[in-house]
Amino acid sequence: MKETEYYKIAGKKEGERLSSRILEEVIQREVKNGHRYIEVDAFGQHGIGGRLWKADDEPVKIRVMGHSGQRTGSLGCPNTQIEIMGPASDDIGWLNAGAEITVHGNASNGAMNAAAQGKVYIGGNIGARGMTMTKQNPRFDPPEMWILGSAGDYFGEFMAGGIAVICGYKAQNPDNILGYRPFVGMVGGKAFFRGDANGYSRADAVVAPIEDEEWAWLLTNMETFLSRIGQMELFDTLSKRSEWQLLRAKTPREKMSKSSRLGMSAFRQDVWNRELGRGGLIGDLQEIEPGAIPLVTRGELRRYVPVWENQKYKAPCQTACPTGIPVQERWHLIRNGLVDEALELGLKYTPFPATVCGSLCPSPCMASCTKNTQYMTPVNVRLLGRAGLETELPERKPASGKRVAVMGAGPGGISTAWNLALKGHEAVIFDASDKIGGKISALIPESRIARETLETELDRVRKMVPDIRLNQDITAQEFKRITREFDFTVVATGAKKPRMLPVPGIERAVSANEFLAAAKQEGAVCGRRVVIIGAGNVGCDVATEASRLGAETISMIDVQKPAAFGKEREDAEACGATFAWPCFTHEITDQGVVLNSGELIEADTVVVSIGDVPEVDFLGQEVATRNGFIVVDGFNRTSNKRIFAIGDTVAPGLITDAIGAGKRAADAIDAVIAGREPEMADTRLPIDKSRISLEYFDPSIKSYDSLDMCGGECASCGRCRDCHICETVCPEGAISRVELVPDGYEYRADPELCIGCGFCAGACPCGIWALVPNVPL
Repeated sequence: MKETEYYKIAGKKEGERLSSRILEEVIQREVKNGHRYIEVDAFGQHGIGGRLWKADDEPVKIRVMGHSGQRTGSLGCPNTQIEIMGPASDDIGWLNAGAEITVHGNASNGAMNAAAQGKVYIGGNIGARGMTMTKQNPRFDPPEMWILGSAGDYFGEFMAGGIAVICGYKAQNPDNILGYRPFVGMVGGKAFFRGDANGYSRADAVVAPIEDEEWAWLLTNMETFLSRIGQMELFDTLSKRSEWQLLRAKTPREKMSKSSRLGMSAFRQDVWNRELGRGGLIGDLQEIEPGAIPLVTRGELRRYVPVWENQKYKAPCQTACPTGIPVQERWHLIRNGLVDEALELGLKYTPFPATVCGSLCPSPCMASCTKNTQYMTPVNVRLLGRAGLETELPERKPASGKRVAVMGAGPGGISTAWNLALKGHEAVIFDASDKIGGKISALIPESRIARETLETELDRVRKMVPDIRLNQDITAQEFKRITREFDFTVVATGAKKPRMLPVPGIERAVSANEFLAAAKQEGAVCGRRVVIIGAGNVGCDVATEASRLGAETISMIDVQKPAAFGKEREDAEACGATFAWPCFTHEITDQGVVLNSGELIEADTVVVSIGDVPEVDFLGQEVATRNGFIVVDGFNRTSNKRIFAIGDTVAPGLITDAIGAGKRAADAIDAVIAGREPEMADTRLPIDKSRISLEYFDPSIKSYDSLDMCGGECASCGRCRDCHICETVCPEGAISRVELVPDGYEYRADPELCIGCGFCAGACPCGIWALVPNVPL
């Protein structure tokens, strides 16, 4: 067998999870059979990699995939290496006697508890009571624990030996990286830490200078630590001596005070109750007062009851999506092998899954993903968008006989017509251009969206909405005629009139729209030096096109901090564009842009990119406007209830804002046609991200290469994954899965068995269970 080949052990057999005891026996047997590189596909089994006495003969390496349970590496032996490819559960390295354990993510409570030898490397943060009750046999090297982030509460309690290193990188609490009340009862060992630390027990620990020999040890072993967790690029960041401090245990002489010996009552009050009482080592586990008769409460006597709140709240991704796409529901379908259904669901919200969701959208859904709270990589929604390119048209409802005119064939207008067609209404699009797609077709560079992708989706639009009338110059008289002939009218003409600066020489400049349109038709010439006034995302598109056309110097100036963000800004910076602010333009000359400060920024071409305004003169007096934009209500109705308006005619926004407004207007029109008052599509509140347990997901993933991978790693916030974890962890067996008629399921807690402990709520990956006060009816 090659050294790099791993013998694989499955944590399931014939679809059933192996118990922890059986899995340990399988691992022990395969080590005995000579396997020294073993990969375990775990499903929450405890104690993986512990007690491998055979490792005394030659090294054994265990790689844990999936979800490891508690006490991984417990009673670990020398020559045993354990690598957990995701986060770790409680008591990692418990009673470690020599194993080296690497965790590529966060670890929970009790890490390296009572260890005497070995090393634990944590590539994230840890929970409470890490490195407690460690000790050291002077004949062996001390136990070590290295933490890239920060420690949880009560770190190093009753520590009697060993070395802890807390790097404080991306700490969960940057203001106090050692947590609440660390090193209480410490009698031995030391801890290097980088960052701020408060509240450590001054009675037991003291800050000491880092000697040269200790610093050399720290640097040498830092390389090993970073290598193990795959973060060698952080060495320079973590090797600044001035940022590190050292805590060591006080000696018995240092702990001696001038006060006399404590009496028994004073000892109980000042030492025992303080250190072991409420908030101490075991006090927070004590639910009853001393002398009371313990009672396990069930039924009506419970203080708290678990409530299954499946899909009661919106996921953060859906909440952030301007189109309202239920992203987590699509990943649920992917996980269940229903790829076609997931792609079709997307088309019920947007006609541009590949063009917009897959490329142009800045993906606020990914930016709001719960995984960002733990510095994890959100699942790649763009992959799901691009996969929808070839999806067939979704099914339409029967024809209603109602006709709706849509003024404008840009993304918002097409979205409106698309959603109206899905609902069975006839939509007719009018546009002044000679092609559909609006700014996507006319202005956005092909470096951001491939022409073939756009044309494929526009062809699909033409099938859904066959009546598209181009080259239509809509006058006030023509608009009145249209509103009389159609049941409803939607204004989606966009903002096409560029704002220009009222400065001398403005005639020497071109607008961003004019420049981008010419560039797309290969008719733009910009020279070597380009100045762009306005540093937003449209200005960034100008910069990338100017670079493609041969510009060598590209200067982007603004009166305020540039609004550009995301891929557009990244692309502009990649092509050499520079950003400067605040810069106030005084004049444009044949030499370039003259600022109010007198500075001249030389330019062969000056492009103004400070936004556009809509042209709404054709509306007449029956549609109210304010500051040049159409006034609408929450359903995009104008002052004339048969006329709706969306997109940049209402307010500047993203392409996805216009698409979402188009769907909202179509839903409202459909409701009125059906004789109902319009309602918001989804009024659920977003779920509290703190309810989601990310410990089940792989923090080492930096990119995603398949839909299946994304579906598996989606946290499914607020939407049950049917994983049975709540059912498994319930100590009283109170939770069961119940099939519903005609379909579906739910999990229920039997009040006659449930004690209201909250294990279900704490263990649920998706935040479905809530523990609420038990209020009698």
